[in-house]
Amino acid sequence: MKQNIISVQNLKKDYGDVVALNNVNFTVQAGEIFGFLGPSGAGKTTTVKILTKQLGKYSGEVKLFEKSLSKFGVELYDKIGIMTDTSGLYERLTVLDNLIPFAMIHKKGKRECIQILKKVGLEAVERKKVSELSKGMKQRVILARTMLHRPDILFLDEPTSGLDPATAQMIYSVLKELKQTGTAIFLTTHNMNEAATLCDRLALLFNGQIVELGSPKEICLKYNNTKKYRVRDIFGNTYIFTDKEADRKRMAELFNRQAIETIHSCEPTLEQVFIEITGRGIN
Repeated sequence: MKQNIISVQNLKKDYGDVVALNNVNFTVQAGEIFGFLGPSGAGKTTTVKILTKQLGKYSGEVKLFEKSLSKFGVELYDKIGIMTDTSGLYERLTVLDNLIPFAMIHKKGKRECIQILKKVGLEAVERKKVSELSKGMKQRVILARTMLHRPDILFLDEPTSGLDPATAQMIYSVLKELKQTGTAIFLTTHNMNEAATLCDRLALLFNGQIVELGSPKEICLKYNNTKKYRVRDIFGNTYIFTDKEADRKRMAELFNRQAIETIHSCEPTLEQVFIEITGRGIN
């Protein structure tokens, strides 16, 4: 059984009369991409700040690497990497010079900086000023800096927000490769398709509480209350069939005539599940 890298039990946090987190429970294993999904104000940022020791005064038990979070000092930051929307860059410095100070903090050298830039496809622009880069390239510089010291846990907040599909796919590949090496990845995102593509398991968070937890497929199938199938025939016609007897007969007729070109199940998407549970969308 894989080690629980993160373990959270009965986590509660309030800001006076405002309850940010209410009895939150989950674990994240080594080599797992764990999604934390919810609308703005659901408690995602509060959770990440607690897990990274940027925020205290909470109740419940939080463990990293099977050790109480309260027992960690600054050495924790050698074991984790944090990428948020406030992870700024030094615009007037080169790509390489943005990494070197962080490399020195973590006792890494120039060679490791160049290696990590190659991993995110930026080796050709290491001497360019950050101000000259596209948004997608800047996002990759931040990701490279986050991964530079080879942390055991990566905390990523909307890592592909606003990026073109090609850049997003490149980042997905890097994250999947990290997962294979045993890195645990804690991912917050509004992008349900991204979560379904990347995450081994995920938690749906609403009003400070986890309203569903499991793999994307398990969650979608759990709420697949009306079985539907999308069928396209060889003449280009598309049909939506249910499991009612009349629809089963019509689908059987298409099979018998060898007239079916494609057939797909129509279980709900994560977005549809979230709306069903909470009555609102994720954005």
